[in-house]
Amino acid sequence: MERWSIDLYKEAFRFSAAHFLIFPDGTSERLHGHNYRVRVEVAAALSPHGLVIDFRRVKPVVRDLLGELDEHWIVPGQHPVLRIEPRSDGVTEVRYRELVYCAPSGDVLVLPINNASSENLAGWIGRTLLERLTATFAGVEVTRLRVWVEETPGQSGVYLYEPS
Repeated sequence: MERWSIDLYKEAFRFSAAHFLIFPDGTSERLHGHNYRVRVEVAAALSPHGLVIDFRRVKPVVRDLLGELDEHWIVPGQHPVLRIEPRSDGVTEVRYRELVYCAPSGDVLVLPINNASSENLAGWIGRTLLERLTATFAGVEVTRLRVWVEETPGQSGVYLYEPS
Protein backbone atom coordinates (compact mmCIF):
# COMPACT_ATOMS: atom_id res chain seq x y z
CA MET A 1 0.00 0.00 0.00
CA GLU A 2 1.25 3.47 -0.87
CA ARG A 3 0.71 6.46 1.41
CA TRP A 4 1.56 10.16 1.23
CA SER A 5 2.00 12.82 3.85
CA ILE A 6 3.44 16.25 4.39
CA ASP A 7 5.78 17.00 7.26
CA LEU A 8 5.93 20.53 8.64
CA TYR A 9 8.69 21.52 11.04
CA LYS A 10 9.11 25.25 10.59
CA GLU A 11 10.98 27.82 12.64
CA ALA A 12 7.69 29.69 13.06
CA PHE A 13 5.98 26.67 14.62
CA ARG A 14 6.75 27.76 18.17
CA PHE A 15 5.00 29.13 21.18
CA SER A 16 6.13 30.23 24.60
CA ALA A 17 3.98 29.32 27.57
CA ALA A 18 4.06 28.84 31.32
CA HIS A 19 2.79 25.72 33.06
CA PHE A 20 3.38 23.33 35.91
CA LEU A 21 2.88 19.59 36.03
CA ILE A 22 1.05 17.72 38.74
CA PHE A 23 2.55 14.28 39.39
CA PRO A 24 0.72 11.06 40.35
CA ASP A 25 1.97 11.30 43.96
CA GLY A 26 0.31 14.73 44.29
CA THR A 27 3.48 16.80 44.13
CA SER A 28 3.77 19.52 41.54
CA GLU A 29 6.46 21.40 39.67
CA ARG A 30 7.07 25.07 40.23
CA LEU A 31 5.44 27.38 37.74
CA HIS A 32 7.87 27.74 34.84
CA GLY A 33 7.89 28.21 31.08
CA HIS A 34 9.09 26.63 27.87
CA ASN A 35 9.76 27.75 24.33
CA TYR A 36 7.84 24.92 22.69
CA ARG A 37 8.49 23.76 19.13
CA VAL A 38 5.86 21.91 17.13
CA ARG A 39 6.10 19.47 14.24
CA VAL A 40 3.09 18.26 12.27
CA GLU A 41 2.66 15.38 9.83
CA VAL A 42 -0.56 15.17 7.82
CA ALA A 43 -1.35 12.13 5.67
CA ALA A 44 -4.12 11.98 3.09
CA ALA A 45 -4.67 10.75 -0.44
CA LEU A 46 -2.96 12.70 -3.20
CA SER A 47 -5.16 15.19 -4.98
CA PRO A 48 -5.39 15.09 -8.79
CA HIS A 49 -2.69 17.80 -8.67
CA GLY A 50 -0.29 15.56 -6.71
CA LEU A 51 -0.71 17.31 -3.34
CA VAL A 52 -1.76 16.05 0.08
CA ILE A 53 -2.48 19.64 1.16
CA ASP A 54 -0.90 22.77 -0.26
CA PHE A 55 1.96 23.75 2.08
CA ARG A 56 1.22 27.43 1.48
CA ARG A 57 -2.34 27.04 2.73
CA VAL A 58 -1.77 24.70 5.68
CA LYS A 59 1.11 26.61 7.34
CA PRO A 60 -1.08 29.60 8.35
CA VAL A 61 -3.61 27.23 9.93
CA VAL A 62 -0.88 25.75 12.15
CA ARG A 63 0.70 29.13 12.92
CA ASP A 64 -2.65 30.65 13.91
CA LEU A 65 -3.40 27.76 16.26
CA LEU A 66 -0.01 28.00 17.95
CA GLY A 67 -0.42 31.77 18.20
CA GLU A 68 -3.46 31.18 20.43
CA LEU A 69 -1.17 29.41 22.95
CA ASP A 70 1.71 31.86 22.76
CA GLU A 71 2.57 33.91 25.85
CA HIS A 72 -0.08 32.32 28.07
CA TRP A 73 -0.13 30.34 31.25
CA ILE A 74 -1.62 26.98 30.29
CA VAL A 75 -3.86 25.61 33.02
CA PRO A 76 -5.43 22.12 32.87
CA GLY A 77 -9.16 22.64 33.23
CA GLN A 78 -9.93 18.94 33.77
CA HIS A 79 -7.60 18.20 36.67
CA PRO A 80 -9.70 16.72 39.51
CA VAL A 81 -8.01 18.71 42.31
CA LEU A 82 -7.00 21.98 40.64
CA ARG A 83 -9.49 24.81 41.13
CA ILE A 84 -9.77 27.75 38.72
CA GLU A 85 -11.73 30.85 39.69
CA PRO A 86 -11.97 33.93 37.46
CA ARG A 87 -12.57 36.91 39.75
CA SER A 88 -14.52 40.08 39.07
CA ASP A 89 -11.30 42.16 39.27
CA GLY A 90 -9.89 40.63 36.06
CA VAL A 91 -7.66 38.16 37.87
CA THR A 92 -7.87 34.39 37.67
CA GLU A 93 -7.07 32.48 40.81
CA VAL A 94 -5.66 28.95 40.43
CA ARG A 95 -5.46 26.73 43.50
CA TYR A 96 -3.72 23.41 43.85
CA ARG A 97 -3.84 22.05 47.37
CA GLU A 98 -2.16 24.72 49.56
CA LEU A 99 -0.73 26.62 46.56
CA VAL A 100 -2.50 29.74 45.29
CA TYR A 101 -1.57 31.49 42.04
CA CYS A 102 -3.10 34.68 40.68
CA ALA A 103 -2.65 36.09 37.20
CA PRO A 104 -4.42 38.52 34.87
CA SER A 105 -7.28 36.58 33.32
CA GLY A 106 -6.13 37.46 29.79
CA ASP A 107 -2.85 35.67 30.45
CA VAL A 108 -4.50 32.43 31.61
CA LEU A 109 -5.55 29.83 29.06
CA VAL A 110 -7.61 26.99 30.50
CA LEU A 111 -7.50 23.96 28.20
CA PRO A 112 -9.72 20.85 28.37
CA ILE A 113 -6.85 18.64 29.55
CA ASN A 114 -6.07 16.99 32.90
CA ASN A 115 -2.40 18.05 33.13
CA ALA A 116 -0.25 20.57 31.25
CA SER A 117 2.12 17.93 29.84
CA SER A 118 3.66 18.03 26.37
CA GLU A 119 1.68 14.86 25.59
CA ASN A 120 -1.62 16.55 26.46
CA LEU A 121 -0.61 19.70 24.58
CA ALA A 122 0.17 17.56 21.52
CA GLY A 123 -3.26 15.92 21.85
CA TRP A 124 -5.10 19.23 22.19
CA ILE A 125 -3.20 20.76 19.27
CA GLY A 126 -3.77 17.62 17.18
CA ARG A 127 -7.51 17.39 17.80
CA THR A 128 -7.99 21.14 17.27
CA LEU A 129 -5.85 21.09 14.14
CA LEU A 130 -7.83 18.15 12.74
CA GLU A 131 -11.07 20.13 13.20
CA ARG A 132 -9.57 23.15 11.46
CA LEU A 133 -8.07 21.14 8.60
CA THR A 134 -11.42 19.46 8.02
CA ALA A 135 -13.20 22.83 8.01
CA THR A 136 -10.58 24.54 5.81
CA PHE A 137 -9.79 21.85 3.25
CA ALA A 138 -13.04 20.42 1.93
CA GLY A 139 -12.53 17.08 0.27
CA VAL A 140 -9.29 16.25 2.11
CA GLU A 141 -9.74 13.19 4.31
CA VAL A 142 -6.91 13.03 6.83
CA THR A 143 -5.79 9.42 7.21
CA ARG A 144 -3.12 10.15 9.79
CA LEU A 145 -2.15 13.17 11.83
CA ARG A 146 0.90 13.24 14.04
CA VAL A 147 1.84 16.19 16.24
CA TRP A 148 5.07 16.52 18.21
CA VAL A 149 5.35 19.14 20.96
CA GLU A 150 8.98 19.60 22.00
CA GLU A 151 9.36 21.31 25.37
CA THR A 152 13.15 21.05 25.43
CA PRO A 153 15.50 19.82 22.69
CA GLY A 154 15.17 16.07 22.32
CA GLN A 155 12.10 15.79 24.59
CA SER A 156 8.66 15.73 22.96
CA GLY A 157 5.14 14.59 23.63
CA VAL A 158 3.51 13.02 20.55
CA TYR A 159 -0.12 12.68 19.49
CA LEU A 160 -1.16 10.29 16.73
CA TYR A 161 -4.57 10.19 15.06
CA GLU A 162 -5.33 7.28 12.73
CA PRO A 163 -9.02 6.66 12.13
CA SER A 164 -9.97 3.01 11.93
